[in-house]
Amino acid sequence: MKRLAGFVALFLLCSVGAYAQGRGGEHSGVGGGRIPSHGPAPVHRQPPAQSPLPKPVPTPRPAPTHPDQPGHPVAPHVDPNDRWVGHDTGRRDANYHLDHPWEHGRFPGEIGRGHVWRLRGGGPARFWFDGFYFSVATVDFDFCADWDWMTDDVVIYDDPDHVGYYLAYNVRLGTYVHVLYLSN
Repeated sequence: MKRLAGFVALFLLCSVGAYAQGRGGEHSGVGGGRIPSHGPAPVHRQPPAQSPLPKPVPTPRPAPTHPDQPGHPVAPHVDPNDRWVGHDTGRRDANYHLDHPWEHGRFPGEIGRGHVWRLRGGGPARFWFDGFYFSVATVDFDFCADWDWMTDDVVIYDDPDHVGYYLAYNVRLGTYVHVLYLSN
């Protein structure tokens, strides 16, 4: 009987440790294998009135210096309630303007929660999985510095505001970046 009680106590002790370890992921409540049920909603802002000023020139987005909440990453990410933090600049953001959207065609693979892709190499300038090639928007390079380009899983979502871009969501970290489809 003592042996059984000892075994049960040991089992419970190990279970509590494994449970606590699996809950936090890389950032408390963000990432750790959780996949958003949907992509971001479009930003609904009134565009500013037409002005005679020249079109805005893209400028690098400064990387955030602090998280939106304790334990969250200092990068665009998806909260546990599927709120896409950092996707709030809207259609007129010059950093994500393309003169030739879909220049290489549209991504023919599966997008959204139902399909997870394993990265197989490269880096922000050019990465791939399953024969599909992408590039991270230059202004987002800092946001994917901690991605593992050989083994991380990503989910591709449509970007409702920036024509020609998709959003690549890193399942392990819970962060995302704007990406262009290059080819297959």
